[in-house]
Amino acid sequence: MTHHLPEHLVAGYRTFLEKRLPAERERFRELAEAGQHPPTIVIACCDSRAAPETIFNSSHGEIFVVRNVANLVPPYEPDGEYHSTSAALEFAVQALKVEHILILGHSGCGGIHAALSPNADPLSPGDFIGKWMSLLDPVAKAMNGNEQMTSRERHAALERVAIRHSIGNLRTFPMIRDLEAQNKLTIHGAWVDIANGDLWSMDPESGDFERMNFETA
Repeated sequence: MTHHLPEHLVAGYRTFLEKRLPAERERFRELAEAGQHPPTIVIACCDSRAAPETIFNSSHGEIFVVRNVANLVPPYEPDGEYHSTSAALEFAVQALKVEHILILGHSGCGGIHAALSPNADPLSPGDFIGKWMSLLDPVAKAMNGNEQMTSRERHAALERVAIRHSIGNLRTFPMIRDLEAQNKLTIHGAWVDIANGDLWSMDPESGDFERMNFETA
């Protein structure tokens, strides 16, 4: 039989058919008939190493995932332009009525590197990434202005500062601001270290990131 997909995808699908689908067939049927009702939307980076479903060990229908370069949220600007992330937020909040929004950052983010290197050669003709990462211009400029930090320190810091910046942008959406004020919606931030799997959650009061530790004495 001829396949029109890359061989590694074909092999993965075959494994899915032979192993996972039989074990979860009832779950798939339920989702198809009843629709999706995830309690949380996760806005994550499109980096292939930082998959939220893997990090949170989630199955089908359990989290609503939106991925873009550097897990950014733009401000509320219904200006007629294309806003993929904003549209997904609107759907999750108003149609799915999620209870939580999580911005999930990660170590070694290439988009953050681009934000800190505005004078570098564009990654591609037209440079969509440069335009997208300009959302971080105010905080990236402030970070680059700190001469006491090394480039690696600035990169690591901006990965977390960008999460707080996106949370600020989330609150420019009237629907989100109103639901949060009514305690019907909670906003969260987290950052994952790809190398060791450590997850750091953001304290909603201080903005500090604290490593989640499940070790017992």
